[in-house]
Amino acid sequence: MAHALFNQSLAGQFGLKARFQKLRDALDAHARRRAVYSRTVRELHALSDRDLADLGFHRSEIPRIAQDAANMA
Repeated sequence: MAHALFNQSLAGQFGLKARFQKLRDALDAHARRRAVYSRTVRELHALSDRDLADLGFHRSEIPRIAQDAANMA
């Protein structure tokens, strides 16, 4: 009986349902990071060159800044 319960718990941990849940979690995390990246790029591109300079950034740095923001999300 203990062996059967142990196998059931392993099946729940490594089964198909768990794999799909892990995949869904990864896709959700990717979508959240992508949304942060897109929003950051959009907001920074809306700033003037002077505003960016006041923040200490150049327009060419926007993709890197957005990637850093997405990685922190």
